[in-house]
Amino acid sequence: MRCTSQLSGTGQTIGLNRVRRIAAAIAVAFALVLGMSATPSFAQAPRPRPSPTPEPISINSDLSAGNTTLDLGSGFLERLGNQASGGINRVSRTNAGGGGASESTEDPRYRTWYEGYGISVRTDAQGDFVGDKRKTFGGVAGFGARVAPGVNLGFSVDQSHTDIDVPLALQSATLDLTQIGFNGSVDKGPWTWAFAVVHGFGKVHSSRDTGFGLATAGYHAAVDGALTEISYYWTKDQMRVVPKGALEYVRATGAAFREAGGLDPLNVGSSAIARARVLIGAEIGRYFIFDQKILDLSAYGKFVDNFYQDLGSVQVSLGTQSIIVPGIGESRYGMDAGASASLSLTNTARLYVNYDGKFRNELTSHQGTIGFEYRW
Repeated sequence: MRCTSQLSGTGQTIGLNRVRRIAAAIAVAFALVLGMSATPSFAQAPRPRPSPTPEPISINSDLSAGNTTLDLGSGFLERLGNQASGGINRVSRTNAGGGGASESTEDPRYRTWYEGYGISVRTDAQGDFVGDKRKTFGGVAGFGARVAPGVNLGFSVDQSHTDIDVPLALQSATLDLTQIGFNGSVDKGPWTWAFAVVHGFGKVHSSRDTGFGLATAGYHAAVDGALTEISYYWTKDQMRVVPKGALEYVRATGAAFREAGGLDPLNVGSSAIARARVLIGAEIGRYFIFDQKILDLSAYGKFVDNFYQDLGSVQVSLGTQSIIVPGIGESRYGMDAGASASLSLTNTARLYVNYDGKFRNELTSHQGTIGFEYRW
């Protein structure tokens, strides 16, 4: 009896120890499982998503629109200057009959002109700007008068539409620009001093492909400029040479805007760019008389020095992030060249066609103009 009792107590002790060991093992395993599950949970804790940052390329079309405004203001200034100092115009003022008519023939006193033109421009890549293509079509109407012997004044209006394409950035824009210009000249012997001033205002509409729809915007643009030019008229028989020197200043501005639509529309700050340059060159011309009409042919070349260029910068914002994007310009030195043909139907009416080319390291421009002038 005593032996049996002892064996029974020993078995109970062994069973209790085994239960304790199993319980301890289960507790350790459970703790390990909890620890392993806590670690990946901590590693996968969500982090705040940073705001996206705009890219400089995102406003290429708007940089192009600013330069288009500047170039159109400059082109209008130079056409007005040529109206005042061009050889065929000067001959008409001081020798109205042309072809050897008496210089005392000063009538007609008033004149009006109408022009239609087209411009094709290509700008090469520079910095974050990937390059563009622009096509402009426009028209000009003007009126001029001789207010005193040798003193002439004129007024004209230029209306144009430009399509801007930035294919590598998937962007485009249009610019509708109205310019008002005044010009004048003073003839003193073979010398002519001419001036021109312009003010322009218009609207830009831009479009950017974001991959999730188009981001569009509309904003105002403006341009102001002035030009002064001195020329010397030298003639022999039916030939002429007219050396010229000019100083030009133009400034263009664009209003701030916010895009609408697309993925991550941008806030874009206002912009301002300016340029001052010297143009030195000469015109060579000759006229021919046939069937009581006068055909005048001429060509010119100019050296251009953009001695001052303020390319400006634009602030672009997306959410709380923003960057500063520098503007674009053209090379400091370049050449302008062109040619003209004018047919005087009578002493008071003439037709003319012009070609004007601008050649820079980063820009090439070609312009064709057809016009009609009437004097009375």
